[in-house]
Amino acid sequence: MKNLVIVESPAKAKTIEKYLGSDFVVKSSIGHIRGLPSKNGSIDVDNNFEPKFEVSADKKKVVAELRKDVKSADTVWLASDEDREGEAIAWHLAETLKLDPKTTRRIVFNEITKKALDNAVANPGNINQELVEAQQARQALDYLVGFELSPVLWRKVGPKLSAGRVQSVAVRLIVERERELENFTAESTFKLEAIFALKDGSELVSEAPVKFKSAAEAEKVLSEYAKSEFSVADISKKPGTRNPSAPFTTSTLQQEASSKLGFSPRNTMSLAQRLYEAGHITYMRTDSLNISGDALSAMTTYIKSEYGENYHQVRTFKTKSSGAQEAHEAIRPTNVTKSIAGADEQQKKLYNLIWRRALASQMAPAQLEKTTMTISASESSQNLEAKGEIVVFDGFLKVYGRSGEDKLLPDINTGDNLDLLKATATENLSRGPARYTEASLVKKLEEMGIGRPSTYASTIATVQTRGYVERGDVEGIERKVTVFTLENGNIDKTEPTVEYGKDSNKLVPTDTGNVVTDFLVKHFSEVMEYDFTKEVEDQLDEIADGNKKRVEVLKNFYGPFHKLVENSADISRADASQSRSLGNDPKSGKPIIARYGRYGAMLQRGEAGDDDNKPDFAPMPTGAKIDTVTLEQALEAFQLPRVVGETEDGKEIKANIGRFGPYIVVDKLFVSIKPLDPHTITLEESRKYYAEKLKAEAEKNIADFGDGIKVLKGRFGPYITDGTKNAKIPKDIEPKSITHEQAKELLAKAPAKKGGRRRVIKKKS
Repeated sequence: MKNLVIVESPAKAKTIEKYLGSDFVVKSSIGHIRGLPSKNGSIDVDNNFEPKFEVSADKKKVVAELRKDVKSADTVWLASDEDREGEAIAWHLAETLKLDPKTTRRIVFNEITKKALDNAVANPGNINQELVEAQQARQALDYLVGFELSPVLWRKVGPKLSAGRVQSVAVRLIVERERELENFTAESTFKLEAIFALKDGSELVSEAPVKFKSAAEAEKVLSEYAKSEFSVADISKKPGTRNPSAPFTTSTLQQEASSKLGFSPRNTMSLAQRLYEAGHITYMRTDSLNISGDALSAMTTYIKSEYGENYHQVRTFKTKSSGAQEAHEAIRPTNVTKSIAGADEQQKKLYNLIWRRALASQMAPAQLEKTTMTISASESSQNLEAKGEIVVFDGFLKVYGRSGEDKLLPDINTGDNLDLLKATATENLSRGPARYTEASLVKKLEEMGIGRPSTYASTIATVQTRGYVERGDVEGIERKVTVFTLENGNIDKTEPTVEYGKDSNKLVPTDTGNVVTDFLVKHFSEVMEYDFTKEVEDQLDEIADGNKKRVEVLKNFYGPFHKLVENSADISRADASQSRSLGNDPKSGKPIIARYGRYGAMLQRGEAGDDDNKPDFAPMPTGAKIDTVTLEQALEAFQLPRVVGETEDGKEIKANIGRFGPYIVVDKLFVSIKPLDPHTITLEESRKYYAEKLKAEAEKNIADFGDGIKVLKGRFGPYITDGTKNAKIPKDIEPKSITHEQAKELLAKAPAKKGGRRRVIKKKS
């Protein structure tokens, strides 16, 4: 073949093939072909931090096929993405396939269109070694932190924990926000609203422009209103404008897709990747706000022809970051005339959002008219205000959409009298800083310069997968508020109950997240500092710019960091337990402690160390944490397991709480009873859950041969097991027809279950 083009994605290869001629064959490496093995020594710290890359087992076949293709090609073109990761993929391909740098061409393009590809082929370059060095420096830093710090957590805090250079700092943000809320004291203010009846039967809603600090102040104003006559003192109209936002970057796309479409950052990036590979949008990992001249020209033509010249306004936006690893354009559609694109509904929704944002960025501002009506009371100095806003010219809103309807004020003139229907002064409790959503955490990380936008989606997913953070609802606290209502000249006082502090779909730290964060902040403060993490990112940018060397940056980091790891040998496990005394058990007099144990948060009754009086333990109550659990909750937890009664055939039913929530157990059969409480579940409810579990187990068992060998229905289809080993059932065999001998034969041929633990990195003397 004349030309072999290697890209990293099969979908990308398929799109590129449409534009390149018959002289080109396009193949995919399916991502990285080499990486750092997950074992000690993959970074040789004594040899200038030399990485020891290996071709991953699942890529050996791919590499073998690419080697054959390379031998028959006159010219090899490496066409992986244009960021650091893409440059590293190209470098690994060149190294592994032993490509001749004299004949190998490196091409990059911001969009998969014929024009962009023709331009790239006409202007090939070489692999950017500085971008490769920056990517390898990041990889080495993350490896060293993970492989040296995670074992410290295993030894001192608990098993299966992990630390990461960016993930641990992200968790710290969430932990600190939660503690801000826990320490926040709500302040009370009163909001005053008044409703007036108009002659045409409609109503005018107004409110006081100030908040009142006490109930006495609010009640005093209402008592003045009770004696007052009201009139329109002034009507002022002011023009206003609303400008469009810049086109999307990686982080702003994640934020807007979350708020407008409800997509998680990870889902957004996955959808954007597919849109890019299909040729619909430009490269989606970018900090740049630039739009190419050709794209601006196309947008200008489209806006003028579709909406009119008065809707067009050329705009340029200043890029905040100049990270050398980022692409050179904002995220935009490759064909502005196409408002719909994508293979499924989610892709279409995201594409349309990108299309509208990019197009709106080159449109005229919306022109508004804002009206403020001031209403005076004859017996009070406290005025009221009614506000309205209308869109005079929609401008960019024509494309990007409006968040609400025009708010028109009634046709009233200055000096007109108004009849008061009702006025209310409602107590409001101030709320502390908002908990993070996935989108607002992305924004915060970007503002602080922690990590890079291309890594945010995976970072946020990782901290949830590993159990440091949960995304969910937070229950509020019931509190009474005061409401004064003025109606028909009388003031009534009521005290309704409201739910204060309730939150939905927010990121909240778990006990594990709290304990690990406190441990790392105390003993590895430098690694957990926000400024330090940002400084590391800046240094990686300097490597990419050619202003710093990889080895220099790694040496400056590793020396102090490794010293901290060595010193961690002196840290006691008790130092990481986060124990908190709740009081004493009134019956036994023993102290009750909430603490972090080997497998998570737990309760302990009694002190350790006395063989004649060993402590007993209970799981943390559902929804409670080490910092918040009360003595009453703990005493109730120690009442478990609770005997609920017996099954209909006389077997004892016990209710308890375990690592995975509340459950009942009959013999050795465990049955989840979420969302019921093990302290209050009834015998009838228990029998119902037990019967449903027995039915599910019966349906799960396809065959039981009596010697431990069974044919079961699993999540991924039927399989054979003997309790220690599982075997797949060939597609041409009916599971119900399998004999005992067939089952034993298939089990004998099945590979043994993989086991073992991650190896601990050895300390150097």
